[in-house]
Amino acid sequence: MVYKYTPTGVCSQLITIDVDEESETINGIQFLGGCNGNLKGISALSKGKTLDEVISSLKGIQCGMKGTSCPDQLARALQQIKDEI
Repeated sequence: MVYKYTPTGVCSQLITIDVDEESETINGIQFLGGCNGNLKGISALSKGKTLDEVISSLKGIQCGMKGTSCPDQLARALQQIKDEI
């Protein structure tokens, strides 16, 4: 299933996440906006991992003084997906 999440407090404007709901595994992630190379790296490293693995790795990461980051926003999106499944 493909989910769309609108992050807040960061440069990226949209996160599109493809999840295998049965295994709770990430098939792919795309960010619109943000630091292109870094976000492509996060997406590549997250592919094939479970929601829980990625949430625990990225939750709470901050970007400067923003209080959040694109990785943290991804973790929040994944938690929301996990709660809906």
